[in-house]
Amino acid sequence: MKDVASRAGVALKTVSRVVNGEAGVTPEMTKRVLGAIDDLGFRRNESARLLRTGQTAALGFIADNSADPDQAALYRGLEEVATEKGFLVYSGSTRGDPEREERLALALCARRVDGMVIVPTPSDHRYLIAEVKAGVAAVFVLRPPPRIAAGTGPGDTVLGDAVVIDEPGGANAAVAHLIKHGHRRIGYVGGGPGGYRSQRLVLGYTEAMTAAGLPVDQTWLSLTPGDLADAGVTAVLCGSRAHTAQVLRALAATGRARRTAVIGFGDFELADLMSPGITVVSYDPVRIGRTAGDLLIRRLAGDDQPPRLVELPVRLIPRGSAEFSPED
Repeated sequence: MKDVASRAGVALKTVSRVVNGEAGVTPEMTKRVLGAIDDLGFRRNESARLLRTGQTAALGFIADNSADPDQAALYRGLEEVATEKGFLVYSGSTRGDPEREERLALALCARRVDGMVIVPTPSDHRYLIAEVKAGVAAVFVLRPPPRIAAGTGPGDTVLGDAVVIDEPGGANAAVAHLIKHGHRRIGYVGGGPGGYRSQRLVLGYTEAMTAAGLPVDQTWLSLTPGDLADAGVTAVLCGSRAHTAQVLRALAATGRARRTAVIGFGDFELADLMSPGITVVSYDPVRIGRTAGDLLIRRLAGDDQPPRLVELPVRLIPRGSAEFSPED
């Protein structure tokens, strides 16, 4: 830094302010310092800076399925933010196993990551209490962790921020769209009834049916692709990309592909090129990752507000698979 200061003809403190992005340096001075840095090939000593802050500039990402397109895109968004802010990201996958999640999270903490973005398994996250108290920040994505008793006083605690998508709003919009096109017997094909996404999708589904004065047949809410031929429904909302693919295959196999309206939750490659195109409720997993990364890095910078739940919007994209009435 002394060589940079000498070449730019400024004080050492001025170089320090420019390098660290501090205020109080004129544009002209900044230009001279940056020019000297380029001329000399100067690189900031990150190790020394991090020793002063007590941070490692390393983040962890824990997926429950690293092959899932949503989670791969989510990681990309997180990595973009991390790179912009000078952080590295280490990643691993739990494969939906709570014990593996705990081992992986604690291993990352042992390697002194500053914070973690986690796609949580439906398990007890009490193991993170000590790590969060020690200063490791946590942001949960796609579904929040359950509130847990922290043993520090009355009530439950939340271990970190969470970034989710508006499943109820998306399901409501999808079902209302089907009702607008004349459908009254609308089925849902999704995960188990206890799953976070399924609960929220069924909530939105029920709200739309109720608002339209339509009955909700509970058997319509627990359909599988193989049930569709005999269920008597004229339309179906699919809870994920995988369920959409299964439903489309089942309808094609039974000759009902042009007689049952379909809306999928989650867009997918070639959905717009099918005949008809597949109507979907779309959301942006890259944005989820970037939002989680921003929250995490703000926490590391000293943001001490109470944990927050951020719900990102979705949008309905009509393409043809749902835009016809039962009589067509």
